[in-house]
Order: sequence, then structure tokens, then C-alpha cells
Amino acid sequence: MSTQSNLIAPHGGHLINRIASAAEKQEFLEQGDRLPRVQLDERAFSDLVMIAIGGFSPLIGFMGQADYETVVTDMRLTNGTAWAIPVTLSVSEDVADPLKEGSWVRLDDATGRFVGVLELTQKYRYNKAHEAINVYRTDEDKHPGVKVVYDQGPINLAGPVWLLERDPHPLFPTYQIDPAVSRQRFDEQGWQTVVGFQTRNPIHRAHEYIQKCALEIVDGLFLHPLVGATKSDDIPADVRMRCYEIMMEHYFPQDRVILAINPSAMRYAGPREAIFHALIRKNYGCTHFIVGRDHAGVGDYYGTYDAQKIFDEFEPGDLGIQPLKFEHAFYCKKTGQMATAKTSPSGPEDRVHLSGTKVRAMLRDGKLPPAEFSRPEVAAELARAMQI
Repeated sequence: MSTQSNLIAPHGGHLINRIASAAEKQEFLEQGDRLPRVQLDERAFSDLVMIAIGGFSPLIGFMGQADYETVVTDMRLTNGTAWAIPVTLSVSEDVADPLKEGSWVRLDDATGRFVGVLELTQKYRYNKAHEAINVYRTDEDKHPGVKVVYDQGPINLAGPVWLLERDPHPLFPTYQIDPAVSRQRFDEQGWQTVVGFQTRNPIHRAHEYIQKCALEIVDGLFLHPLVGATKSDDIPADVRMRCYEIMMEHYFPQDRVILAINPSAMRYAGPREAIFHALIRKNYGCTHFIVGRDHAGVGDYYGTYDAQKIFDEFEPGDLGIQPLKFEHAFYCKKTGQMATAKTSPSGPEDRVHLSGTKVRAMLRDGKLPPAEFSRPEVAAELARAMQI
């Protein structure tokens, strides 16, 4: 069995833990009613959780202006550490005005529940269009990530945070495997190389193919579907998780695969988010990360393989996790199996291509995805969920 020292180091060198101790939680609760309050939306709350559990290591809180600006322009924190997506807490002027730098701020979730504390070190304005162009490569508000930026407040609140308590996930408590635990699990399995897989879509045959190709060269596979905030037309998280459970039961070697949830929110930032997703999985203990066609993309904003090309802008030591770049997989009628352009002898007429977007459209139109695209048990589950 491997030892802890054989696991990949978290990004920045050590795993962040900003979950309050019992004594700290009690102290915060005693002060809670006297503190100014900021209510977090779904994405900000998931960011708070990801910071607290170490998923966003080395961040210990919401970004100050200097880190924010270097991340937006250069994909680096001010200390030179690679980081691709700004993690900020944006509020309205009315909320920000009474808050004093150097003070404590109570953080409530969308229901008004006291969930965390911010040590406010800085308030600053930021340029929304500049963030949109640099991070999302567009300033169109039709892009869901850009729309979030445009709709949020003009003031960012910065500083270290504490999460009062790590609650079990309301839908998937058994799959809530935080970075400290996933690292322990990998170590117990004796895995020294682990490949992570990110998705916000139900699993299909192309996913299965590239996951199993990756599994041929590493010790274990970490299936890590995102269950935080997504677009309204994305398949709901509970449906996607049931599809993965079906695959785990019937089609994967269970001793070499761990299924867990990623509680973070989607940004739909394409190439930038591919880097972001890779660093998150590094914090969970992955040494490799699958990057396929149009990773974290939306619409036609990004080139098919832009999310793979962006990794070439970094030196290997900058990221510390190895991307596994896969071409678009399809069902090859000539060979009767999944393939890519690298392995298939067939022409375009013998290739069955479908995307998650097309499958969602088929389901909305009352059609089942074909067997060449989806395992029948998964197709049946999607049909049941969509009430076809």
C-alpha cells in the first residue's frame, strides 16, 4: 500500500481547511446576531464550501483586488501560483456601504441560515466587461457565465472565510467525499495515479469510452460529476447521479472507480474552466485529468479543442496535474464500437455523433437517445426522468 507521501500535493502545497472548530463555531454563533449580514446566492455559497473543504486550495477566502486582477489578466495569483477563475463575493452598493474593512461579516445562505463568517479585509470595485472578455472570451450577456457577472453587484468583498459546519449534502450525502477523505480513500486503495472526470451531463457512451481509455494507464478513476448551480436547461443533478449509479453497477470495475460529487458551481468558461476543474481535482488527489471536446463550453463561444490548447500555455510544474486530451468520440458503424478519428477507419457517414446538448433536445422532444449513444439502462432512466 502507498503512503500519504506518495499522493500528489494539493495546489499550493497544502490542503486548506476553513471549517470552524467547535470552539470557533460557538464563538461565531454567540456573535452572529450582532454582526452585519451578507446573503449568499447559490454560487457564492458553493464557493464558500469549496474554499472551506480545500477544493479551492490555496484560497482561504474570497479574492482581494490584487489577486483578482492578476487572475483575470494573467491566470496567476499575485504570488505566481497558477489560477484561472476569479473567486469573488460580489454585492450591491447598499450592502457594501455600511461594512467596515477589518470587521467581521456574517454570511447567510439563500434561506437566511447563518452558514459562515467573512473577515472583511477589502472592498473594491471591478470592471465587469474586462472580467467577461478575459475569463469568458465574450462580453455577450447571452453567455450564462457573463450574465452572472453582469447581474451581480459592483463591489467585491474580500477576506478569509470560515464555514460554520460541513453539512451532509441534502441529495447525495453518501457521495459527499471531500478532498481530505478522497485523498485518504485513494491512499487506502493503494492508488498513486488517479484520473479525474468532470461532467455536468448524463454519462453517455463517449464518456464511458474515454474514461476507460484513461483507466488503462492509471490506478483509479475518480468520477466527479458537478452538482452545484448549472443552467436551467441542464439535466438535473439527481437524474445525472442515478445514471452514474447505473453505470457503476453494470459497466465499471467497482474496485477501480470512486463516484463522488463536486459541489462547485458551473461557470461555463470553457478553456479557463478546464484549468480550474483540473486544479480542483488535483486538490482532491488526482494526478491526471480528462479533457475532451469543448470542455465546460456553451454555445459556439469556444473552439472544439480550445480547452485542451490552453494547457499548453502553462509549464507542467505550474499546474502539477497531467491533462489527458481526448478527441471527440463516436460510435463507429464499421467496427461496431466506440472510437475517435485516431482509431476509426470509417468515413463521416459511418460515425454516430451526439452531444449532451443534442441528447437534451431529443429528450425534450420525447425521443430516446439511440443505443449507439447511450447504454439502454441509462436511456431508460433518462426517459423515466423526462417522462417520455
